[in-house]
Amino acid sequence: MPKPVVVTIPHQLGREEAKRRLQGGMGQVRSQLAGVGASVEDHWSENQMRFEVAVLAQTIGGRIDIQDDLVRLEVDLPWVLAMLAEKITGRIAKQGTLMLTKG
Repeated sequence: MPKPVVVTIPHQLGREEAKRRLQGGMGQVRSQLAGVGASVEDHWSENQMRFEVAVLAQTIGGRIDIQDDLVRLEVDLPWVLAMLAEKITGRIAKQGTLMLTKG
């Protein structure tokens, strides 16, 4: 059973600008992950993105909910990766913050 990891990133951008920046940043994430043989699929519905990342015979799924003053990211880690949850959480928070701070 997947272990959910939740990361919240506060922002002062407003919902629409945060969404625009995250949508733009997904291209960079896709390029970075392609370099290690991963594939990324994302689907937007209003202010929520659902995604799946396939890498090393593992699939990682999750959701990003964009609110007026924060972004909530929930990632379902397979049990193999759940042992690395603390390190993964820090990296997710760092990447999300970079995506929101760069216009």
